[in-house]
Amino acid sequence: MDATTLFRARVPTKRLKNASKILNQLGMKPSDAFNLLLAQIELRKALPFEVPPKSPHLLSPEDQAAAWTETLGEY
Repeated sequence: MDATTLFRARVPTKRLKNASKILNQLGMKPSDAFNLLLAQIELRKALPFEVPPKSPHLLSPEDQAAAWTETLGEY
């Protein structure tokens, strides 16, 4: 059996709780998902998903309201 290492990470409580519910439905624990992620990184020599270099521009609430009104008319 391969040697193992204890890995600790801080994650937002709500995120872990929500993800754990989903993983439980899949019959997995968070540690299983983490091991799958590491295995994919190892195989691909990269992340198994795209990470954009910059976050997309988010509209301010005012700009969202203006875009809504322009597109759909007055609320």
